Amino acid sequence: MSKRPLSRFKVIDLTRVRAGPTAVRQLADWGADVIKIESPAGDAGLGGARHGPDFQNLHRNKRSLTLDLKQPEGLEIMRRLVRQADVVVENYRPDVKFRLKIDYESLRALNPRLVYASISGFGQDGPYRDRPGFDQIAQGLGGLMSITGLPGQGPVRVGIPVADLTAGIFAAMGILVALLEREESGEGQWVQSSLLGAQISMLDFQAARWTIGKEVPGQAGNDHPTSIPTGVFATADGHINIAAAGTEMYRRLCAALSADHLATNPDYASDKGRSQNRKALNAEIEAITRGKTSAEWIAELNKAGVPSGPINSMDEVFADPQVRHLNMTRRVPHKALGEVEVIGQPIELSRTKWEIHSPTPEAGEHTEEVLRELGYDDAAIAALHERKVV
Repeated sequence: MSKRPLSRFKVIDLTRVRAGPTAVRQLADWGADVIKIESPAGDAGLGGARHGPDFQNLHRNKRSLTLDLKQPEGLEIMRRLVRQADVVVENYRPDVKFRLKIDYESLRALNPRLVYASISGFGQDGPYRDRPGFDQIAQGLGGLMSITGLPGQGPVRVGIPVADLTAGIFAAMGILVALLEREESGEGQWVQSSLLGAQISMLDFQAARWTIGKEVPGQAGNDHPTSIPTGVFATADGHINIAAAGTEMYRRLCAALSADHLATNPDYASDKGRSQNRKALNAEIEAITRGKTSAEWIAELNKAGVPSGPINSMDEVFADPQVRHLNMTRRVPHKALGEVEVIGQPIELSRTKWEIHSPTPEAGEHTEEVLRELGYDDAAIAALHERKVV
């Protein structure tokens, strides 16, 4: 394989749980040399059991160095790493890094080219600065739970840790922007993202309905809040999604359903009318879709140019022929677990590829290797082990 696209960058990973590891995973999959710093006891339990699916999926393509940053010798090893590094990523609560003296200003003094990324629950300053961050808290505070679920159901969390994941992805984007800018300025900078900020950004048009239109969105359940009819419809053997936004698409849907009466009904003739009469229209559509199987409707609707698809369980997702074609997973050999299948990147480049080249390491698996790269000899390494610095 050709040289990995980010292989020239060394990344020090101080992150735990999910948002931070998600950011670092983006860099690691594209070839960055990632050194994951863990406590001497390891980070198992912070993201699930070490050999569990979550932890294994989050931390592939990294090397593990165990290090006690509370000991002066541990901090000295960290400083040596920083002098050689391009990126440091951390998701401590804001006060912790200052207490350990591994904040941006302290490390920038060692390496002005350093790109330092911080991921927090609510931001590096402000009234909620010191609150502990957690995905579901951000989902609620950021408005997502008020627009998720069936009308009148009460707040519902999204089924994935969307605030964690997007905060990590946005942080990775910020890191890459800072590395590109460094090519012009020669200097690093402090990149910041937060679960709350990422969550609000992901509200997108729902947020704009308030900021521009002064409309407070509510729960719409499986129906799209503004594009109607778009939602879940029962069939003879299950349910399907149909998305028929706009008048032209609605007419195609009516034709595919052999439902001229829906096309000519004045209550449904306009976007506004379909919105006002959403429940009645959905009921009429569903009375028709119940007459055939999901597979039959999906084939007929897509042939007519109307977006439609199944509602897959997780096993069905990975059995789907298009998912298999996209090659969204990779298998990697693991010493303890055998072959492990992890979730891949959704981005493809025509010349350079992402790669899963190594499984999630055991705690401290690369400690001696990294220390030797920093210039420590066997005697010094043995002494660090004896004093439980590493």
